[in-house]
Amino acid sequence: MTPAGHRRLILTRHAKSAWDDPTMSDHDRPLNGRGRRSALELGEWLQSRGYEPDQVLCSTATRTRETWATVAVAPLEVTPHIDYLDALYHASPDLMQKALAKATGDTVMMLGHNPGIAEFAHLLVAHPPRHPDFGRYPTAATLVVDFQIGSWKDLKAGTGSVLDFFVPSGRD
Repeated sequence: MTPAGHRRLILTRHAKSAWDDPTMSDHDRPLNGRGRRSALELGEWLQSRGYEPDQVLCSTATRTRETWATVAVAPLEVTPHIDYLDALYHASPDLMQKALAKATGDTVMMLGHNPGIAEFAHLLVAHPPRHPDFGRYPTAATLVVDFQIGSWKDLKAGTGSVLDFFVPSGRD
């Protein structure tokens, strides 16, 4: 739960996806075994820290949808509203910010893809976390960042306060 006049963003790159079928479209690639394990670990971590979204903005790609579904296996106290957005599939930071500006939740989880998700994370924070993987934002990496704003429409670059940065143990 975030205090009044605050918004929290949980910014997550999808978990590791499978490359088994070279004829499959990129959009349709599912998670592989390591990806499912990482997404489960991420869900447990979010739940244990009380980082529970009341709204989820998720790319329509199979791997992002599966990441959310696996994260959500952890028992959540809140059932978030979920928006699957085509615009988040390989979105630029500008498109991510436009999608976030329309959000209504106090704590929003956004699931997307690199390189956009890493670039967006860097643009948002006043001071990046001192984590060796923040720069490359590996699969299932998750930034939790707070903003002192009353609405997502008021979000400005470089104003986020980092609460946490997590990378599951079975990363790429």
